[in-house]
Amino acid sequence: MRRYWKYIKPYLSAFIIGPILMIVEVIGEVVMPRLLSNIIDKGVVDEKGIPFIIAMGITMVITALIMMAGGVGGAYFAIKASSGFANDLRKDLYKKIQDFSFYNIDQYHTGSLITRLTNDITQIQNMIQMLMRMALRAPGMLIGALIMAFTMNRRLASVILVVIPLLALAIFSIMRIAFPRFSVMQKKLDALNTTTQENLTNIRVVKSFVRERFEEEKFRKANLDLKENALRAMKVVIFAMPVMTIAMNITTLAVVWFGGNQVITGGMTSGELTAFVNYVVQILMSLIMVSFIILNGSRSLASAKRINEVINTDIDLTDDMAQHKDITVNQGKIEFKDVCFKYYKNNEKWVLENINLVINPGETVGIIGSTGSGKSSLVQLIPRLYDVDQGEVLVDDVNVKDYSLKNLRNGVGIVLQKNVLFSGTIMENLKWGDEEADDEEVYKWAESAQAHGFITSFPDGYNTELGQGGVNVSGGQKQRLCIARALLKKPKILILDDSTSAVDTATEARIRESFNNVLKDTTKIIIAQRISSVIEADKIVVLDDGKIVGIGTHDELLNSCEAYAEIYYSQTDRKVTA
Repeated sequence: MRRYWKYIKPYLSAFIIGPILMIVEVIGEVVMPRLLSNIIDKGVVDEKGIPFIIAMGITMVITALIMMAGGVGGAYFAIKASSGFANDLRKDLYKKIQDFSFYNIDQYHTGSLITRLTNDITQIQNMIQMLMRMALRAPGMLIGALIMAFTMNRRLASVILVVIPLLALAIFSIMRIAFPRFSVMQKKLDALNTTTQENLTNIRVVKSFVRERFEEEKFRKANLDLKENALRAMKVVIFAMPVMTIAMNITTLAVVWFGGNQVITGGMTSGELTAFVNYVVQILMSLIMVSFIILNGSRSLASAKRINEVINTDIDLTDDMAQHKDITVNQGKIEFKDVCFKYYKNNEKWVLENINLVINPGETVGIIGSTGSGKSSLVQLIPRLYDVDQGEVLVDDVNVKDYSLKNLRNGVGIVLQKNVLFSGTIMENLKWGDEEADDEEVYKWAESAQAHGFITSFPDGYNTELGQGGVNVSGGQKQRLCIARALLKKPKILILDDSTSAVDTATEARIRESFNNVLKDTTKIIIAQRISSVIEADKIVVLDDGKIVGIGTHDELLNSCEAYAEIYYSQTDRKVTA
């Protein structure tokens, strides 16, 4: 509860006023049957006449209006408080996910995180709204109606005392069955969201491999699984209502039977019996409200548990212990000292092992190696997308763990293997690199990335709207836009992780030439599959199975590194054959 107090506090007045207004409605509901009893017994039976009936009728109308005001006001404040609570909780949960390291993100499916941010928080929001409208109303109506019933006829009221324990037992049993079923249902919703998200993100791959039927079958299974588990959970809710209805009807029938006999013998008036039946209905309705609170509480508790899993996740990569949070990357020197790294701590094999490497400021360094040799893993340690397991990575002779994450990552521009653009215009995407940049500066860096030409060929130029993920530009265009975006950061370290693979060799050569002119003082690391992409680098690092097997220039490595020579001659042979 202490964790959620911060979300209650800003809306505390609404949390207090809402239930109070619902109590106003409860008082009206308790008073109404008594007023109706007076009309029957005094206005009709005792023949006090029309004036008395009119007076009681006006009193009932005024009471109804006050009840309506209380009910509307209570509902308004319940919606205000629950919506505010959910908004703030969702914002903090999203911020927590944004602070996740890559390792943390790997622990959850994307669909699961989406479900927790949307459906699970909505469940809690609905529960809070229900609690505010019913938590005081249900017990208030129960207590008020019980008092009125016992005041009117103790003997008849004892019938209710037999029913209440039976209903309480039924509610408790239903709750025990419901809670685990709701937990399973939410997990199945995770699976469905993950399947949907994966399909829609990769819809072009699905269509190119003509796998629509396969994906439809996969979705059908996930959807059916959710339906079956939802039905298992909802059967409990469906079963609850008939139980409550039967209990209400049997109790009402018993009251009418025994009360009718008392009316015949003169122990009770017709008006009192009418009022008493109304109170019995109110008591049973309040118990039904309690049962729904408990049932919905079971579902919201399952959702709260899932939200707490995310909130309680320990972020393994932070700058809390950084000793030099104020410094920035100024030179661009990089050093790896005895670095060892693996993605999963229980794996025996290292992804990178005993890496020792110095990259001087302003150098252009190529990294090459076979698939899975650890090239991308190596460069991701520089901006601390992952942390080393052994050894240390230094930038400007300072351990990367001693920088603030913001300052370190602002000093490093990285274009990852998977190029990602966002919905919006080309200009908006490029300004991710520097949102304060003016148009001329954007044009300049777009030209350096060889992107300005094709951008201006579009009818709307830099105001061209990109589809989700940049689906309406080609792979090579997307790569050049991502390079331009990274250049706008004006980083001291630029990392290109196989980011020109979809660009023709002539365009790639122009990009490299542009880098030599405008990025003289920037340290450039180029990961590539093609040796032609790194052949002019100041030095080339050759990786094989997570280890450095060669460092030098192209000519040096051709004579001294067998792995490099093998890659070079295999690519040269292909060119000759072609």
